Amino acid sequence: MSSQEMPQHILHFTDKGKGEPLLILHGLFGAGDNWNQIAKALPDDFRTIQVDLRNHGRSFHSQDISYAIMAEDIKAVLTHLEIPSAHILGHSMGGKVAMEFSQLYPQLCKSLTIVDIAPRQYQPNHNDVFKGLNAVDLSSITNRNDAEQVLTQYLSDKIVAQFLLKSLYREDGKFKWRFNLADLEAHYQNLIAPPSFIKPFTGPVMFIKGMNSNYIEASDRDKILKMFPMAQSRVISDTGHWPHAEKPRILLKIVEHFLNKQV
Repeated sequence: MSSQEMPQHILHFTDKGKGEPLLILHGLFGAGDNWNQIAKALPDDFRTIQVDLRNHGRSFHSQDISYAIMAEDIKAVLTHLEIPSAHILGHSMGGKVAMEFSQLYPQLCKSLTIVDIAPRQYQPNHNDVFKGLNAVDLSSITNRNDAEQVLTQYLSDKIVAQFLLKSLYREDGKFKWRFNLADLEAHYQNLIAPPSFIKPFTGPVMFIKGMNSNYIEASDRDKILKMFPMAQSRVISDTGHWPHAEKPRILLKIVEHFLNKQV
């Protein structure tokens, strides 16, 4: 289902399967299809809804960027699909959206699976990414290799460059980014902010950390348990911030085991 078939305020999403609804929320600069491998591998008794968050993928662009308004977007998707409550899986920025959603609408949230993000303020760590993306002259490049050559001048990790290039596409002979680069950069402080804390979410929660990532640290434990007193945790060895790409089978096993206990 595409966003063109829906009112503009409804996010673009891919809806597959039947059974227990699971909304999957991607990270910054990503899109719902980043999670295709996980969504396709889940049992048929899960209904996976891979969402493109606002300013990403094929969803609408907006200068309104905050976790509260992105949580409202998720509620609108559930309302549109007539789903009374759902399991939510979120990675990185999407994990913060999921946490915010559980605070604003706990009655709509059956469980949370949070992948490699904590409910806290982060320091800016995307400066090189923004510099690299802004350095790509979309009006002059002729192919993806041109863009990659520019990006790798700013990014030491080629995996990050390849990830960003997934959102590069051509329309009417011109290259464009699917994400809303200008407004994501302008409102970046809102994206590194913590989710709201209203009261503890007492439903089942799983935090999954990549061992080599510093997005979740030991010092986050008390804050996590304050917000999510039922939280469990797992660590995936030999992986960084993208366990769904680096160790998909292990991540899938953890997610499937956790979700099966909730149904």
